[in-house]
Amino acid sequence: MDIIQRNFFRLIRSGAFNDKSQIEVMSAFKWRRLYEIVMFQNVLDYFVRGVNNNANDKNLNLPDKLVEEIQAKLDLQEERRAGTQAGKVVGEETELSNSLLNKRFHKIIYNEMHSIDTSVETLRMLQLIVFNTNAMLNRGINLDGIIRLGQFLRGKGDKVDFLKLENWLSSLHLQRMAQLQGSILIAVFGFGKDEIDFVKKEEPVAYKLTIKIISNLVKDTVGEWHFRQNAAGFVQNNGKMLRRNLRRSYKYMRYAPLETTSNFINGFIKGLSEIEE
Repeated sequence: MDIIQRNFFRLIRSGAFNDKSQIEVMSAFKWRRLYEIVMFQNVLDYFVRGVNNNANDKNLNLPDKLVEEIQAKLDLQEERRAGTQAGKVVGEETELSNSLLNKRFHKIIYNEMHSIDTSVETLRMLQLIVFNTNAMLNRGINLDGIIRLGQFLRGKGDKVDFLKLENWLSSLHLQRMAQLQGSILIAVFGFGKDEIDFVKKEEPVAYKLTIKIISNLVKDTVGEWHFRQNAAGFVQNNGKMLRRNLRRSYKYMRYAPLETTSNFINGFIKGLSEIEE
């Protein structure tokens, strides 16, 4: 882990979980690079809180120009939030790509909401895990989603029925995917294994996967075209996009084989359906 990555995680951990650790002095160029990672991972709020928490650290030498840019971005972010739907909860509307598993997922939600001993916290935990799974399969590790999972664990984890959660994850074939998400919290966010009951064994690749995702600032967007027709009417496929999706699917296949396969196939079919007739 280089100095940019170390400072990134120190500030994010501070902003998200109030962890304290000393910042290392960096050049203006490296602070700019760190800020790019922050924006790419959509963790600006945590970063700003982390900066505020470490305001007295003499090594926190953020360039004035960058501070102004961050403030402008915060103002813009607040304006956008004011115009978005109030009360929308991250992960609440998430779906699974596999139709059978998605039916099970919604049946779990319905049955639990109509149960005598409804556990809203356990359902919320499941939704966050499914949300992160969806994000990982389509865009790679989403640190914002992983952090939300960690915050929920520390804030309301004592109210979660982990036995019930484990049964749900088993029925959705997401035990290892959940374990991977928990392992990321352990590997880079300082969580203890005893804080995450659904991590039976730490996934050794969690650290490597996370470092790789923050090292790569190339946009990995699902908005790119998969297939299109040329002027002659022939169908062209986007080889770069296809290879990227294949690599990502292969990477997560061992953690959620059914959902990963369905996600890839659905993306392929969606690309075909976008071809203009």
